[in-house]
Amino acid sequence: MATATEDSWRTGARTEGMRAALRRTLDRPLTSYQLVLGVSGLLLALGLLMVLSASSVTSLNEYGNSYSIFVRQAVWVGVGIPLALLASRLPLRLIRFLSWPALLLSAALIALTYVPGLGVSVNGNRNWLSFGGPLQIQPSEVAKLALVLWCADVYARKGKLLEQWRHLLVPMLPACLVVVLLVVGEGDLGTALVFFAIVLGMLWIVGAPARIFGGSLLAVSVLAFTLAATQPERVARLTSFLNPMASYRNQGWQVSHAFFALASGGLWGSGIGASSQKWGELPGAHTDFIFAIIGEEFGLFGTLVVVALFVALTYAGIRIAARTPDRFVRYAAGGIVVWLLSQALINMGMVLGLLPVIGIPLPLISYGGSALVPTLVALGLLLSFARTEPGAEAALRARRRDRRRRLLRRGQAD
Repeated sequence: MATATEDSWRTGARTEGMRAALRRTLDRPLTSYQLVLGVSGLLLALGLLMVLSASSVTSLNEYGNSYSIFVRQAVWVGVGIPLALLASRLPLRLIRFLSWPALLLSAALIALTYVPGLGVSVNGNRNWLSFGGPLQIQPSEVAKLALVLWCADVYARKGKLLEQWRHLLVPMLPACLVVVLLVVGEGDLGTALVFFAIVLGMLWIVGAPARIFGGSLLAVSVLAFTLAATQPERVARLTSFLNPMASYRNQGWQVSHAFFALASGGLWGSGIGASSQKWGELPGAHTDFIFAIIGEEFGLFGTLVVVALFVALTYAGIRIAARTPDRFVRYAAGGIVVWLLSQALINMGMVLGLLPVIGIPLPLISYGGSALVPTLVALGLLLSFARTEPGAEAALRARRRDRRRRLLRRGQAD
């Protein structure tokens, strides 16, 4: 009896010690900063690895080189990381100032996709802008970040006026509606849904009353359903997810093969590079459906790791928003989290057959520079926002001083 009691006491003591250590770790001023940096790096590295694996067959067939698509993605990473580092060092005042021209510029670029010769259609959506040669961008990806920052700045300026319902909706709702209508006019309903999620998320972050939030949610749902029902082909694509096997040779082909990939992966996967679905059976294996290839090559374990990384990133963003004394940072950090999390959930739900196929990339993992670079800039801004937490900037300065001292000592020893 005494032995059992002692073992129980020791187990309880170890558990309490682990809890105390976890609390101390989470209470450190640099926890959010390190989480954003570490999780972003892991997701980016996984994305490069999976683009290399998932695109190798397509790249060989289309370009005669198994590494062509991977090299392009690596180039975009090389462009995005310096921009993210620059964003992480920008003063908050400059970020707020740039949010206005960024929204206007991104809306103008979206409007340019309607111009013949400039706008390019991809998979039925005229949402790409060509600058000649292989250089093409998707302006709506830039607009996501611009819209978050602009809404955060507007709400931060209003302050106590947000207690009045009209200041919650004006000018945010009209400006967002203009951008959404431009995107819908391109035929890109998937990106429009992400914008809807950003709008609803920003209303929730600023504490909109239940009637305002509920009314906005109802209006967005009705508008999304109306837009989806405007074309018979779109209706067929959106409803096929309910039973993809019933339309296996048509709209259900992509989701069905995503199921095959996930099922064949089992618990631990077939191994990196051993996917069978990437050999032409699964369209978009390195873009919108790369999550299925992760499931096939790394199994359920790999997909849960990806989910855990996005959960950790979400926690870091919410922690920044909760701990910062700056109102703009609170709204912007929350908006970035809503954008990235909603896009990841829509993509995963699409691959798992829980949502219709609407062409949404998985942040940091899917191939595509137009989506990758704004996402990296947003994460760079999260790093900047993390330094506004109490004690974070001082802790970073102390670490830099310690690093310089160690380098000096090492140099003197040599």
